[in-house]
Amino acid sequence: MSEPGTPDLRTSDLRTAELAMRAEKLDGADGLAGKRAEFVLDDVVYLDGNSLGALPAAVPGRVADVVGRQWGELRIRSWEESGWWTAPERIGDRIAPLIGAAAGQVVVGDSTSVNVFKALVAAVRMANAGAGGGEGASGASGGEGSSGSEGFPGLPGRRDEIVVDATTFPTDGYIAESAARMTGCTLRPVVPAEVPGVLGDRTAAVLLNHVDYRTGRLHDLPALTAAVHRAGAIAVWDLCHSAGALPVGLDEHGVDLAVGCTYKYLNGGPGSPAYLYVRRELQDRFDSPLPGWNSHAEPFGMRPGYEPGPGALRGRVGTPDILSMLALEAALDVWDGVSIEAVRAKSLALTDFFLECVAAYVPAGRVESVTPVPHGERGSQVALRCEDAGDVMKRLIERGVVGDFRAPDVLRFGFTPLYVGFGDVERAARVLAEVLR
Repeated sequence: MSEPGTPDLRTSDLRTAELAMRAEKLDGADGLAGKRAEFVLDDVVYLDGNSLGALPAAVPGRVADVVGRQWGELRIRSWEESGWWTAPERIGDRIAPLIGAAAGQVVVGDSTSVNVFKALVAAVRMANAGAGGGEGASGASGGEGSSGSEGFPGLPGRRDEIVVDATTFPTDGYIAESAARMTGCTLRPVVPAEVPGVLGDRTAAVLLNHVDYRTGRLHDLPALTAAVHRAGAIAVWDLCHSAGALPVGLDEHGVDLAVGCTYKYLNGGPGSPAYLYVRRELQDRFDSPLPGWNSHAEPFGMRPGYEPGPGALRGRVGTPDILSMLALEAALDVWDGVSIEAVRAKSLALTDFFLECVAAYVPAGRVESVTPVPHGERGSQVALRCEDAGDVMKRLIERGVVGDFRAPDVLRFGFTPLYVGFGDVERAARVLAEVLR
């Protein structure tokens, strides 16, 4: 029998055996288990797909063709013959079902930060269409039809406030502050739960994160979007930590504008291009602050005056990054035959099982989960507060369990259902307990 205050090793071994057996059964019944073979993986438990997704096995061959044949042999002919010119909309239509959008509303290109800027400034322009005598989002940027009210806060009837998630990823906050200065608006940072209470007739746009990048908390997109609309404002959502991990329902819930990256749960590769969603009903009013030749109605007309093209392609700016874009297109092949609802079900099962294993293995009081327990409030990651988190994560990585660390004291573990299994989850929790002991 163990001494008082020490673990009962026999009980501990039985518990480990029980959880390992459950993991094996869960993996055997997993309808998505076969997807793991479509990724380049090793024996490492990779729980950092919420930062950078694993490499889909089809990508290297496709990129070799793009470089060797399309660029090397066809050269400039590939803009038409290989479909380079239409790639931003074509790939956008492949992402659309994963975020609950019909075709023709998503364009791929630029970074998330650039797309946040486009969306926020355009949102302020749309919200103020006709206010203070400006025509708002009816036509050309920087010329005839551009908003005459920008830079003039306090005009009668003008909406001059941008509400932003105070817990947002820092860059979103930086962009929001800059967009506010450029449009003559006041920036109002609040936590998402406080958003409905601060909205009013001065609110132009609201920028929110669907899933909190630190804690994994899932915010109520339908309810918050409805509250924004009741105030007459434009809802802008950042989907970086939800697209490819759970249903979003942009069309269903009437979201106005949304942005997101593709290198996390969509596995597009480091620095892969982001995307911009513009609801169909708003596309003819979307007045981008970054008009470029790629979004011109006559891109090769080279006319000095800007006339925006039709539909979502108004979100394009300059020449797209073809190599990264076509790597992303190849990466999206892993989604063939996969329902986002099945992905969500497995995500919740994985995070539930991880929390159970952590509770069983990790010494009491050593870590504290800051990720909500209710399924309706949880994304696809678990964040554990730990006093020496930076050092702990280094030791975990040395032992083949890869998550990441966020200052000052958070261990983040992202669960990508297409390639993470229940055996991975049990092993990660067991190694974590060993490191903490």
